Amino acid sequence: MEPPQTSSAVTLRVNGVRHRLRDLDHRTTVLDALREHLALTGAKKGCDHAQCGACTVLVDGRRANSCLLLAVAYDGAEVTTVEGLADGDALHPLQEAFLVRDGFQCGYCTPGQLCSAVGMIAEAGEGAPSVVTPVAGAASPGAPVPLSPDEIRERMSGNLCRCGAYGNIVAAIEDVTR
Repeated sequence: MEPPQTSSAVTLRVNGVRHRLRDLDHRTTVLDALREHLALTGAKKGCDHAQCGACTVLVDGRRANSCLLLAVAYDGAEVTTVEGLADGDALHPLQEAFLVRDGFQCGYCTPGQLCSAVGMIAEAGEGAPSVVTPVAGAASPGAPVPLSPDEIRERMSGNLCRCGAYGNIVAAIEDVTR
């Protein structure tokens, strides 16, 4: 009997660049593949339990905690990290707003906050409700959800900031979504 296969070749398209990872252990997370195999260290390892959001990236356009995603299950996926948000030398509008509003202090959570904000703005734009989205008087299903401060706080609640820069983070997101 042949021993079970414990590694595979995995292809990830990261920030628009195709990467073929040969002989990748099946237990390797997307976060570890990014950091250890592709030297993209923007996404941070915080809790390793998807409770802090420091590892948030966009996978096929949706925000995800990369510490829990097995890379082998995402073969062929499009991954966007904080390194891929900018357009060449031009920062993403959220990156600019975080700078202007001082939406970071130590900066450890900032990459995850930024990727999560990009994802949640897209989700709200597609009409995905949150627990605080007003039901009465709401527009037609699928209509964009306005991002009030309460809506932003609820949607960003999966991203922790140990320094407490929440007020500035919400203000930065508001600046971009107005």
